[in-house]
Amino acid sequence: MSLVGFPLLLIPFAVYNIFAFLIPGVGWASPVTHVQMASGVEWTMAPGDILIVFSILLLFGEMLKSTRIGMRTVVDHALSMLLFIAMVVEFILVKQAATATFFLLLIISSMDVLAGFAVTLRSAQRGVMIDTDHIPTS
Repeated sequence: MSLVGFPLLLIPFAVYNIFAFLIPGVGWASPVTHVQMASGVEWTMAPGDILIVFSILLLFGEMLKSTRIGMRTVVDHALSMLLFIAMVVEFILVKQAATATFFLLLIISSMDVLAGFAVTLRSAQRGVMIDTDHIPTS
């Protein structure tokens, strides 16, 4: 199964919305686990932190997908752009999305869109070859 043409960042967006709408009052900043560090400090992790880390890992996958050239990559970028627009609209209009966690997901999505287009254009540029044998010389 090829994941080209499917925006991976749709997964954390869906996870956020499932928790935000089906479990009202979910605490994105409430500690879930504690880890005792070697320095003696206790490090706490919240659901929002875990979702952001997961999203960054998926962003890496999106960057790898954007290095391909072809029609499927164009579709993938278009879907990523639609996801980003949907996230912006939800952030502005829906009260459950007005959290720091959702805002960071929105920023990650924007980096997917911007970097994806930049990487695709850059790799497409390298794929262009100029044949100088048929250029007339004066």
